[in-house]
Amino acid sequence: MSQTIMERVAEAKSLVPAITPGELAAIIHRDDVLVVDVRDHNEVAESGMVEGAVHVTRGMLEFRADKTSPFHDPIFASDKTVILYCQSGGRASLCAKALLDLGFGELRYLGFKEWTENGGAVVKQAD
Repeated sequence: MSQTIMERVAEAKSLVPAITPGELAAIIHRDDVLVVDVRDHNEVAESGMVEGAVHVTRGMLEFRADKTSPFHDPIFASDKTVILYCQSGGRASLCAKALLDLGFGELRYLGFKEWTENGGAVVKQAD
């Protein structure tokens, strides 16, 4: 049976909990936390990123996270708490579900808009 994208987002959100901006601010600098911006390059260029985050587009996430992939990035350790974010949380929740399917355990998602509206630190990339 097919699902709409919003049904898929709702399913992902039911499997992976959200994190509040305050909760993220309290743990963001821990060594066992990885914060990943899954937005497109143009979004990051326009609005910046959560301070301390890494940028991996949604299309490359599983390839960077999977240890068996030739594109694997060792920053993706399955013993880390991985926080994923996009503009409003929908794409991030889908990404969290994908990492759950790859065996990652501690996953959360967040919306960048919520982060910025609550005073979260943002850095812009140099041109």
